[in-house]
Amino acid sequence: FHLTIVLLNIWTHKELVSCVGWTTADELYSCSEDHQILRWNLLTSETSLVVKLQEDLFPIDLHWFPKTVGGKKQAQAEIFVLTSTDGKFHLASKMGRIEKSVEAHKGAVLAGRWNYDGTALITAGEDGQIKIWSKSGMLRSTLAQQGSPVYSVAWGPDSDRILYTSGRLLIIKPLQPSAKLLQWKAHDGIILKVDWNSVNDLILSSGEDCKYKVWDSYGRLLYTSSSHDYPVTSVSWSPDGEVFAVGSFNTLRLCDKTGWSYVLEKPNTGSVFSLAWSADGTQLAGACGNGHVIFAHVVEQRWEWRSFEITLTKRRTMQVRNVVNDAGDVLEFRDRVIKASLAHGHLVVTTSLQCYVYSATNWNTPLIFDLKEGTVSLIVQAEKHFLLVDGTGVYVFSYEGRLISTPRFPGMRTDILNAQSVSLSNDTIAIRDKSDEKGEWNASRAVPSLPQYQTSLSTQWGEICIALDQCGPSSDRKIAVIDKNRDLYLTAVHRLYREHNICKIGTMVHTMAWNDSANILCGIQDTQFTVWHYPSAVFTDKDLLPKTLYMKDASEFSRAPHILNYVGTQVTVRRCDGSLVYSSVSPYPALLHEYSASSRWEDALRLCRFAKDQSLWACLAGMAMANRELTTAEVAYAAIGEVDKVQYINSIKDLPSKESSVAHMLLFSGHVQEAEATLLQAGLVYQTIQVHINLYNWDRALELAVKHKTHVDTVLAYRLKFLQDFSKKETNKRFMQYADGVEVDWEKIQAKVEMELVKEREKAATTSVRSSLASRR
Repeated sequence: FHLTIVLLNIWTHKELVSCVGWTTADELYSCSEDHQILRWNLLTSETSLVVKLQEDLFPIDLHWFPKTVGGKKQAQAEIFVLTSTDGKFHLASKMGRIEKSVEAHKGAVLAGRWNYDGTALITAGEDGQIKIWSKSGMLRSTLAQQGSPVYSVAWGPDSDRILYTSGRLLIIKPLQPSAKLLQWKAHDGIILKVDWNSVNDLILSSGEDCKYKVWDSYGRLLYTSSSHDYPVTSVSWSPDGEVFAVGSFNTLRLCDKTGWSYVLEKPNTGSVFSLAWSADGTQLAGACGNGHVIFAHVVEQRWEWRSFEITLTKRRTMQVRNVVNDAGDVLEFRDRVIKASLAHGHLVVTTSLQCYVYSATNWNTPLIFDLKEGTVSLIVQAEKHFLLVDGTGVYVFSYEGRLISTPRFPGMRTDILNAQSVSLSNDTIAIRDKSDEKGEWNASRAVPSLPQYQTSLSTQWGEICIALDQCGPSSDRKIAVIDKNRDLYLTAVHRLYREHNICKIGTMVHTMAWNDSANILCGIQDTQFTVWHYPSAVFTDKDLLPKTLYMKDASEFSRAPHILNYVGTQVTVRRCDGSLVYSSVSPYPALLHEYSASSRWEDALRLCRFAKDQSLWACLAGMAMANRELTTAEVAYAAIGEVDKVQYINSIKDLPSKESSVAHMLLFSGHVQEAEATLLQAGLVYQTIQVHINLYNWDRALELAVKHKTHVDTVLAYRLKFLQDFSKKETNKRFMQYADGVEVDWEKIQAKVEMELVKEREKAATTSVRSSLASRR
């Protein structure tokens, strides 16, 4: 990132500029102690006077009424609140006419902010009071009262909490009267400015101790800056929460959300008292102490994918470079670039009016289509589709520009979606549903693109990051979730006929990413860089999962790293200081996934024998069992020394019927209920009862025997033998009830068992003959 600084000298204020606010992406209002409100038009570089305020009105803060709420344009969007030193706040129209003035505080009103849906206004005063008002200016409540001035205030992401300053303290107060407030010492000097982002849920603060800091919403410190030469007078998040701006005396800084600085500018502005981002996040304006309004355009963004490197050199120009042959192209756009994404062989660029789709094989002829809403806040790419998020909804397009779907669910807020809460694969969209956070369970909505259908999955503690795997058929689609406790879970998306089986596969996982060409997951787990070569092993054989991992020390990534992507055999990690670190992983697991997907089991065995890697053998064992390839599974389990499982696989191969084999493979993976359903559907009642006897599920075994009126004596006999082996007496009332009327005769039981096995063999033989005759026809 880089900032292009612009100072429009056509018309400046004669006194200190106290506050600024954008009306559109190219129009800004500024207020000054010279009692003037100026309008700045960046398209024409013109400045005009909106209104000259009365001489006793000295403005402090300005905030425009929200333009959109939940994708709908507000009818009352053309007003703003202006706070002043006389203890009043003023509701003013776009023409500068003051519609209403309200006596709010004793002393100056230091801050005024609309909530996200425009239903409430909060003001903070020099008198230490914080008050909530209706949008028409009627007092609703006094939220807090303290002895020191409140210099800054911010709404929480859901407009249900307030963040405010109290000297050196930061305080988060929920609006519910009985809820407990959270407060902590944040700075060594008076805190001057705070901001709370709705997308990433992170808090910014700055103060007279000449530092700025980043916090999470629990008050945990994530980053603290070194001490500046002067107090840090302003901080502001960009709308998408990816970067923030910091203002001080003759200083403007652009920083990443993790705190490290992209760029430091030293404009001759005096102190920057207020910062405001345009709605599209491409422009920044600052209210300066010397009467200027400073404008900064964000350029020099960079995207990388395989051998391509793309840089936004100007607001409407991109430079493409292939580092292999040093070939270059220049991409020109009609309007300024707002968002871009480079992945899966395609570059997707959105401007204020259009979307451009380039193929990495042809940079000359992009596909172009118009956008309904100009401000795209997020682009997510998959191999066949890409997804756009704007103020009105979520849209999935093919790379040919065809609209695939527009997923929606009740309560969906597109303004808080980011790369951690939205994931896309070739057939499925996953969106984190933040509205469910108030209950005990959270939901992630999974919406396959074609056909339209919706389901929801839940974790107990709320997700902070979700990611869909990118390969394989849609029926095997998996989603990985990191919850608030930093536990990593994996679950299947399409499991319509049974409950979702959510398996924990990692703890203290800070960041993760799926590989783009194989279902391999990487993440940073505590102090270890971990690669799950075959995460789906947890559904086939949980004991295999630890053996499929590759782990190495993650100290080279320093503290709080973030995985940007995992392409081919290369993982790109952003360290906390902003530097990029590249880590290579073995190519063999991806090759093994390819062989498994195409059922080339002989090639898979040859690869494992060549690599002589235990984790590869463990992956192959899991893949073979998932595909019911017992011969390959037997070899793979033998190679990792799992003798008991080799014996069990051999016993499965000896079973007479296909249904029995399938059921025992399900039992191998721990799916008892599904194994029971498979056997009962095939009419193999005795085999079902025997499964439960072998698992010591005595109650279920007796229940099935009684229900089907067969083998009650068999269950009682095995139960009696079990009790005798452990020198115990019967205490189960149901078994005592049936034991009175049933005689146990082991010879008869053995004969019945033999008869059942003969019946199963005959049935299997008949089925085999029928299927062979059908295939000849």
